[in-house]
Formats: sequence, C-alpha cells, structure tokens
Amino acid sequence: MENKTIVKSVSKESLLLLIGIIVFFALFISIMGATNTFKTMIATAHDLILNTSFFIMGVAILASAFSAVLSEFGIISIMNKILSPIIKPLFDLPGVASLGIITTYLSDNPAIISLGRENNFRKYFKKYQLPAITNLGTAFGMGLIVSTFMISQAKDGENFLVPVIIGNISAAIGSIISVRLMMKHTKRIYGTEEYVTSKDDSSYDIMEFREIRNGSVFQRFLESLLDGGKEGVNLGLSIIPGVVIICTFIMMLTNGPSPDGMYTGGAYEGIRLLPYIGEKLKFILNPLFGFKHPEAISFPITSLGAVGAALGLVPKFLEENLIGENEIAVFTAMGMCWSGYLSTHVAMMDALNMRELTSKAIISHTIAGLCAGIIAHFIYIIYAFIF
Repeated sequence: MENKTIVKSVSKESLLLLIGIIVFFALFISIMGATNTFKTMIATAHDLILNTSFFIMGVAILASAFSAVLSEFGIISIMNKILSPIIKPLFDLPGVASLGIITTYLSDNPAIISLGRENNFRKYFKKYQLPAITNLGTAFGMGLIVSTFMISQAKDGENFLVPVIIGNISAAIGSIISVRLMMKHTKRIYGTEEYVTSKDDSSYDIMEFREIRNGSVFQRFLESLLDGGKEGVNLGLSIIPGVVIICTFIMMLTNGPSPDGMYTGGAYEGIRLLPYIGEKLKFILNPLFGFKHPEAISFPITSLGAVGAALGLVPKFLEENLIGENEIAVFTAMGMCWSGYLSTHVAMMDALNMRELTSKAIISHTIAGLCAGIIAHFIYIIYAFIF
C-alpha cells in the first residue's frame, strides 16, 4: 500500500464529506430540479469531452512534438545558454535553472522535479535555492499549451497574440515574485552557504553536454517528433479528467438557465453562483483585473486546481462575449503562473523530500499568481492606451 495509511473506516472526515456532498447537490436540485441537474451534468461533460478536451489534446500533441524536436537537436540548449546569464540577477538561482523554465514551459509543472532529483542538476544549487524550483517550474508549467490554446481561440477580426505575450511577460514577473518570496523562508532555515551536493557528484556537466538518440539525423528527427507526440497524447489524456469533472461543475456554478429562463437539462445550464460572488467582489475584480463580467472569476478559481480545466471555460466565455483581450492577457498570466499548483505542489515538494515547506511554497505562489494577473491587466491598459 505505497503512499497510503491505514485509518478507521468511518471518521470525522467521512461524515463531513458526506454532509458536504448532500449540501452541494441539494443546492443544485433545489434550483434546477433533480432530473435537470443530472441531465445537465452529463450533457455538459459529454460536450466538454468532444469539443474541448480533444481540442486541447490536439494542441498538446503538436506542442509536445515540436518541443521534443527542439530538445533533440539542441535548440533548447541554445535557449538555455541565452537565458542562463539573466537567471542569477532575476531569481538568485544558478544559471542551470533556466533549463527548468524551458522544460516546464514546454511540458508541465512536474518536469522540473525530474531535473531536481538529478545530481547533474542539483550540484549547482545551494540548499536554500533548491526548494524554490517548485515555484519556478510551476510558474511556467504548460506555458506553451496555454499560450497556443489562447491564440487559437481568436475568431474573425481578432488577434490574441499581443495579449498572450503580455500574459507570458506577467507570468514571468510572477515567477520572480514567487521564487523570491519562497527563498525568504528557506534562507532562514538553511542559511546561504551550504550546497545541496558535491559539485563532483555527477556523471557529466548538463550545461555543456546533452543526450541524443542513436541513428541518422532523419531517424532522430522522426523519432523525436513521434515520441513527443506520444507524450502529448499522455498529457492530453491526463488533462481530460480535470476538464470534464472540474469544468462541468464550474460551468454549472457559473451559467444560468436556458435563454427562455427555464431549466431544460441541456448542457451548460447552471445556478449562477460564481457570477453572484463575482458581482459582490466587483469592486475588487474590476480595478485589479479589469474583468468586465463577473463570470470571468471562474477562470482563476479553476486554474488553482487544473489549468487544463480552466482552458475549457474560455471557448464558452468568448462565444457569449463575456471576455476580451484584457481577460485573455490576465487568464494567460494567471493560468501559467498558477497552472494547477494546488494539485501539484504537495507532490512536488514531497518528491524533493521537503514536505514541511509545502505551505510556504503555496502561500508564496498564491501571492505571485494574483500579482501576475494584476500586472497583466495594467500592462494591457498601457498597451491599449498607446496603440
């Protein structure tokens, strides 16, 4: 029973969860009716699988195939060389941390942990720096997929390239905030002098050498392309549960009844709870994030647990004209910076054997994600004013 603990069959958490489930569904049923609640739930999940999940998977396959080719032929190494000199002044991390930024941007948050467990990578870090790679990697997780998806949502006469670039810049600023806040805690614990491991404890210098596949250039190109695509399929499959489960309930908490004001059991009907909350928080959301409609609050909330699920909200919001370029910039920044960190930070810190620092990492990253969204909004205001 790996990673499991024996507990009593019935406990307080069992009873509390049961009560929570009953209250949660009673809220929907009291407004929509039992039949319509479950019909809408199933219809929404089905539509999300067909029209959103597979679209995101397509983006993931192409992005992963592209990134695999970049890795195989040394383009990532070139990018790493370019970024390394600016990592120390910005993040107070060794230059090799840029490799973590690139790998997570091209894939997902946990990619940096596979690096963090390698002596070839760890040897560059002091003890106070290593825990912060969780915050660094999370801030760039799924960046390429989020950015590509947002750009692809533009309809006739629209161009979301600039808002997405603004979002990327803001997420990068958020990552600096997150890492710096995290290291304020770790410096007090570990000091600033001791290294994680001996610099000689490694097989080769990852700044100077890289591994490649065997075979001709064409064979390596084809294999990297297909292997990357396969990883994209795996990533797409891993996103589907979050999109279907989380997005179904978020949409039902966001939307209202059908256009005629009646509940019919159709997809995407709901009880409009989140817009109600958003309306009450409008005095905060408008000046900080520039959300024109309270429904937009659903995206950052969903990003806390699964950015893939949050992306599933975007097409519907655009279709209903609830969001525009400003929101795309803010969503890109917060989606990248948070990228489902509540569902990954615990496991990532555990993988580094630093579970006791999990709460510090989460608090630091919560602040950073909010800052990224606010910065994106104000950068977009300046851009809109100038152009």
